[in-house]
Amino acid sequence: MTDAATERPLVAVLDYGSGNVHSAVKALIEAGADARLTKDRGLIADAAGLLVPGVGAFSAVMSALRESRGDELIERRLAGGRPVMGICVGMQVMFERGVERGVDTEGLGEWPGVVTELDAPVLPHMGWNTVRAGSGSVLFDGIEGERFYFVHSYGAQSWTLDVIKPFREPIVTWCDYGAPFLAAVENGPLTATQFHPEKSGAAGIRLLGNWIGSLPTA
Repeated sequence: MTDAATERPLVAVLDYGSGNVHSAVKALIEAGADARLTKDRGLIADAAGLLVPGVGAFSAVMSALRESRGDELIERRLAGGRPVMGICVGMQVMFERGVERGVDTEGLGEWPGVVTELDAPVLPHMGWNTVRAGSGSVLFDGIEGERFYFVHSYGAQSWTLDVIKPFREPIVTWCDYGAPFLAAVENGPLTATQFHPEKSGAAGIRLLGNWIGSLPTA
């Protein structure tokens, strides 16, 4: 779905009580989308893309998603091959489980694996860092050597999804902080970043623009 007046792809930003949503909306607009913070289930279903923000604890984000039935909206879009992008904890909840301070919480289960505390001497991992973009990445096209802004203490530290042909292998991007962790994943309609594109300056806007440019036009 596109805005007929501007021909900008409509991106719904899921309003389920997570913070940092307004900066995400602003960044998406700057990157070329008609971005709208919304709870409207029809608009979310019809939008060209859905952005799932997330800050705070894994368990709190999952609780808010389930209470708002946002988990159903995400799952229905992905089942229909409709693009979804998660940011920060919005990426983490795509995995099977998250373990924080002894609390083991079930995630959305779109990817196998567990989100755990980073193996680093100083936490949180806060500030700018480079990434190792996966071969053929759409997200990092033209910005492979740029830095992105991270603020987190937890992450997915392994990737175990087995893909059977003819399905395409996911494109996995890594970052190093104490030890390697997943910085981004591009897996069919589901895309996610551990860092915050909306806080990553021109490189983050370019990355969002790359994702917006990949969205369906009808």
